[in-house]
Amino acid sequence: MTEHAMSGWLAGKRHHFPLRVYYAETDAGGVVYHAAYLAFAERARTEMMRLIHIDHIALQNELGLLFAVRSCEIDYLRSARLDDALVVHSELIHLGGASLHVVQSIRRGEEELARLTVRLVCMHMTGSATRIPVAVRDKLKNFLTQEAD
Repeated sequence: MTEHAMSGWLAGKRHHFPLRVYYAETDAGGVVYHAAYLAFAERARTEMMRLIHIDHIALQNELGLLFAVRSCEIDYLRSARLDDALVVHSELIHLGGASLHVVQSIRRGEEELARLTVRLVCMHMTGSATRIPVAVRDKLKNFLTQEAD
């Protein structure tokens, strides 16, 4: 499998990341733990960044920067279950000076199971917020579905 296939795909400005629910992500009844949805969304955001050529390792090693979750709101609409095939849809809706907002929908077919709104902040490894570097910002702008600040 190519790395590109492992990262999902881009359709217009939206990223799609397929995954399957494994036993470790469920309770004894085969229902997905609430925290697993956060992990699904995190993996999808990481792969979205990879596909738009934002290298997290280079960002850390060369610039001493990282993106951290500042806040997350999640609505649980329906339960996912063991062995379900899911797709996480991610859309960049806001790009500020030091932050970005991503809306993510976790789906089983056409059925929406959870919706997340995640606010990320660009930070120095020391923990202080900083502006998103111009080169990174330029890549993100291409996938923004609303106007940048």
